[in-house]
Amino acid sequence: MIKVRTFSVEPYPHLYQEMLSFTQNRTEQTPDELWFLQHEPVFTQGQAGKPEHLLFPGNIPVIQTDRGGQVTYHGPGQLVVYLLLDIKRLGIGARVLVEAIEAAVVNALTHWHIKADARMDAPGVYVAHKKIASLGLRIKNGCSFHGLALNVDMDLEPFKRINPCGYAGMEVTQIADEAQQTIVFEQVVDVLKIELIKELVKLGVSHE
Repeated sequence: MIKVRTFSVEPYPHLYQEMLSFTQNRTEQTPDELWFLQHEPVFTQGQAGKPEHLLFPGNIPVIQTDRGGQVTYHGPGQLVVYLLLDIKRLGIGARVLVEAIEAAVVNALTHWHIKADARMDAPGVYVAHKKIASLGLRIKNGCSFHGLALNVDMDLEPFKRINPCGYAGMEVTQIADEAQQTIVFEQVVDVLKIELIKELVKLGVSHE
């Protein structure tokens, strides 16, 4: 049975420690969880992150983290979802999980008539050549943590201070710009929650 938790706008270090503690202390019987939240402004650098992709962070803190991928930005107006799943119990690999997450985001965006797709060469979800959602997972003892970040209605300027996900010149976009309408953040949470659970149930996650 998967459990869904919703947080408000949270400082990154606090939620990271909560996520790490949950993952380290879970047992074979621990239910999987999805955490929906926003972060205070922060750049996070993945395990293989290269410093040259941080162009001029300015007054926004940079935090080294243990997820996959390079550097990305989190801030208010961006929906972050942490997927705390026992993929060993599910009998799936990381690639299958990534594809399920990408499919859920693509399906969710159709709610606002946004045509998006995933790319094999660069994890995430794109509208044309612009990135609208980033993915970065870590697998520890057969369990996933970290997850995805979907740009909803936020200040995109900080993305210009980095090479997003390690790609120089990568453009980013968000639901508010692509839909060209007022976006209710809580509605995005509800829609993505439904689509994520649909995809996870296909992989064997229990949900009532």
